[in-house]
Amino acid sequence: MSSREKPIEIITPPNMLRVKVGGRLPAADPEAIARAEKALDQLSGEFGNWLGQEVDKLEAALKDVKTHGLAGDHGDALFTVAHDLRGLGSTYEFPLVTRIAASLARLIETPEKRSTVPTPLAEAHVHAIRAALIQNIRTDQDPVGRQLAEELETRVVALVGEPT
Repeated sequence: MSSREKPIEIITPPNMLRVKVGGRLPAADPEAIARAEKALDQLSGEFGNWLGQEVDKLEAALKDVKTHGLAGDHGDALFTVAHDLRGLGSTYEFPLVTRIAASLARLIETPEKRSTVPTPLAEAHVHAIRAALIQNIRTDQDPVGRQLAEELETRVVALVGEPT
């Protein structure tokens, strides 16, 4: 070894996470997983009702927007419900609702966007979500659902631009 080369020393820092957590996590209990899946299956019959309640909230927020406009608290409320539905649609086994709600949320996500959005476009999103629920159109594998989602997304892109 020349005088310019120094021996390599490898330093392994202690795993503080393991110390704080208490070592390795136990293996998943297959019986606990089976019980959780069974409970979820039992609840899945309620998904449609719960989603319907969320769509009722969306329609109520739209009614306020149609009366008072998208500016201010009314537009904020419509965005909040659309944002919530974006997350809940797939959870409640309606990924098409998630897709349309995401399009609506993107359309009205900021006060600046809401100042330029035509209310009928927001209204079309809300009606499309309700129609998907009534017609039990859960995914964009359904040609009508796919075409509707694509048309709404195309109009949103034309108005507010491509997603960032």
